[in-house]
Order: sequence, then structure tokens, then C-alpha cells
Amino acid sequence: MKKVRLCLQDILNERHLTQKELCQATGIYPATLNKMCRNEGTSINKEHLAKVAQSLKIDDISELIRLE
Repeated sequence: MKKVRLCLQDILNERHLTQKELCQATGIYPATLNKMCRNEGTSINKEHLAKVAQSLKIDDISELIRLE
């Protein structure tokens, strides 16, 4: 079965950004963002995705989420 994968840590690495910087920009708790970066959990908060996408100037959600 395929799995949904967030590519958040890859994007942060490519852009030379830290999780702390993204936390400050989005207001998302560090523990929550860390779980997103490590692809932990079984659900994705749409509000958090929107904040991350807006902060990173991502227009196409497929840049952030992959089905593998």
C-alpha cells in the first residue's frame, strides 16, 4: 500500500532553513512541526499545511506532499 509522505524536512534542507525558523514564521508548536518533518502520526492538520505552504511560498501542494 502506498503511503502519504510530507517532504517538509527535504524542503527545509534545500532552503537552508531550520525547524525553529519555520516555527517562528508559522506559529506551529516545535513538537508538532518536528513530527511533521519526521512523518510521524496518522493525520495531517490542514491548517498547519496551509501555514507551512504560505510561509514557504508553496503554491502547489504536491511540492509538500507525496504519495509513495
